[in-house]
This record gives sequence, structure tokens and C-alpha cells, in this order.
Amino acid sequence: MKNHKTAVTPCHCASNHGSAQEAHSVAFRLPGGVPKAESNIARLLTAWRSSGRPIRQVVHDSVEPNSLLRPDAPGNAIQAIATPNSGEPVYRKHVNGAFIGTKLESDLRHDGIATVVIVGLTTDHCVSTTARMAGNVGFNTLVVSDATASFARPALDGSLRPAEDVHSAALSDLHREFATVVDTAEVLKRVGS
Repeated sequence: MKNHKTAVTPCHCASNHGSAQEAHSVAFRLPGGVPKAESNIARLLTAWRSSGRPIRQVVHDSVEPNSLLRPDAPGNAIQAIATPNSGEPVYRKHVNGAFIGTKLESDLRHDGIATVVIVGLTTDHCVSTTARMAGNVGFNTLVVSDATASFARPALDGSLRPAEDVHSAALSDLHREFATVVDTAEVLKRVGS
């Protein structure tokens, strides 16, 4: 990652719950979640900007009538820690994957970007879907474990799976199959920050 042809892609993703959009800021405060995900996203964005690397923001615009992520809802706003700078592209999507219905892939290819670093929410939905698709279409894909987070989710038997278990399972499913899972310290070291 010493070159500048690596893009960080914050996924402001959604299921019924979450992203780095305002409606999902609660994810960072849930017991057992990834408590430093929000600050790690901010650290990575700062390092990327300082090194002149490209950032591509992806926002979920829900089409569900009661969603907090509808474009006209306050919860749709990007959290302050991830506010795009002037000139940073923002891609708006309506599904979990950032490559469906957006120009993200063609823009990355046009700019010669071969590696994407994915941060944001939720690990088991939009982050996972985007990472799988990025790997499938040939990008070197890194998912930052401590700059992503999940919510607790019901299991098939009706019990509640803790957020840390959901998060860990999603990362395990991605690692060495669709992406390489790394942590913030490793990415910052590779970037030279």
C-alpha cells in the first residue's frame, strides 16, 4: 500500500440497522460490538487524506418506507467522523452491495485502483457483500476488522447472537476467500502513518 493506487471505501451500509450513517451510530455503543470502530474509521480516513490516497464513500439510500436510511430521513446522513471532503466521490446505493447500481467499479478501474480497503457497517451485510463482490471482480480486497462493526442478530433457534459473534463470523467467512482481514494498526503501518 505504499503507492497511491489504493482506495479506502467506507461502506455506509444498511440492513434494518446499520452503517456509518447517523441512523446507525448506536452500533458503536452496543455492548460487545467493536467499540473503537468509529475512531478507527476516522483514523484511517485521516491517514488516507494525508497521504493523498483516494477515498470513495458509499451510502445506502433505502427504498423501504419505514427505514431510517431513506434519503429524506435524518438517519441517512453520514456521521461526522466520515464526512466526505470536497471532491471525494459519494456513491448512493439501494442494495447491500456497493457495486450494484453505482459507477464504483468503473470509476475504480478508470483511476487504476487495484486494491480497496473496506471499513464501515455492517460487517455481516454491506461490508461482506461489497467485499465479496470486490474480490469476485478482481480487486485486492482488505476488510479492516476493527473499523467495521455488526449488531446482535437473532439466530435460527430464536436466541440472540451477540454482536461480537456476528462480527467475528462475518470476518471469518471473508478472510482468505474473498478478502484479507486486517486491523487498523496494520493498515496504518502499510500506509506509513
